[in-house]
Amino acid sequence: MSLEQTNQFRQFEFSGNAKEWFGIWIVNLLLSIVTVGVYSAWAKVRTKKYFYNNTSVEGRNFDYHATGGQILKGRLIVIAALVVFQITITVLPIAGLILVLALLVGYPWLLTRAMMFNARQSSFSNVRFNFVGTYGRAAMVYLVYPILCLLTLYTTAPILDRTIKRFSINNHKLGLAGFDMDAPISAFYKAAGLALLWIVVVFVAAIFFFGFSFGALANMDALVEDDPSVFIAMMAAFYAVFFAGIIPAGFIYQALTRNAIYNGTTVEGGHKLRSNIGAGKLLWIALSNMVVVVCTLGLMLPWAQVRMTQYLADHTGVELGGSLDDFIGTQHEATTALGDAYSDIEGIDVGLPI
Repeated sequence: MSLEQTNQFRQFEFSGNAKEWFGIWIVNLLLSIVTVGVYSAWAKVRTKKYFYNNTSVEGRNFDYHATGGQILKGRLIVIAALVVFQITITVLPIAGLILVLALLVGYPWLLTRAMMFNARQSSFSNVRFNFVGTYGRAAMVYLVYPILCLLTLYTTAPILDRTIKRFSINNHKLGLAGFDMDAPISAFYKAAGLALLWIVVVFVAAIFFFGFSFGALANMDALVEDDPSVFIAMMAAFYAVFFAGIIPAGFIYQALTRNAIYNGTTVEGGHKLRSNIGAGKLLWIALSNMVVVVCTLGLMLPWAQVRMTQYLADHTGVELGGSLDDFIGTQHEATTALGDAYSDIEGIDVGLPI
């Protein structure tokens, strides 16, 4: 199923191919091994540049501008901090506890710096992105709200997820044009409900058809003594049912919330993002990719990455609120008038997974 085509609709296009990417990937891998991981910083840059450069809208592509040195510098800082922390907690446990608390308090700051770095090192049609989130808001979203979610026994987890997504998207800018995500909370609860329903159906089916018993797991010691093979078979069945329920549920939630997020996001100027990925198709691509990668001992990973990226691009687009040329020209002039607003002042990557 393709996105609805209109005169103002532009689909994302990915022009990369597995053969070309394999050549880059294998060099990245070998050099990272030879240099004991040092080259992995440059490998990350080459990876992002390849996928960014090959993703475009109306002939205008994305780009990534960070250097391997910036990435390596950030990683060295993280490693040094971990070494200091380990030594401190070993020699002075009380001081180590204080460091843990300091890290907890400082996490929102590190996260906003990571988002700022990645945004400012990325561009679309030579117009840089930016991130303007504040520490105070990040502390609420990543420290306070998760605690409140825990107190509600995770019944508000969809609200927390939506809040985190809104914090990230609404604080991003392309040039000076802001993003606004206003996906309905009902979409997140619907996605969570369908994912949970899938898990329940799988576990109920397992109990009904295979006589799966959680009570038996409480008697593990007895099972091992009586017949170890029975225990092994039961554990294998348990994990099979577990993954049959949890993994598809994750893709159901991911697909539905991604569509809601993109379809609820606008860019200043009247431009609207669009997405219509299918949970079943996404699951099939992910699982078949995993099987192929495992069976080829990882050599088909580039093919799997290109295949997934191609699918996501084919089902993502933007409904333009006006001329893309005019929009890009306006943003380019505005940022140029401000000077180099995206210099290397935030020139390190703190290495957080964002």
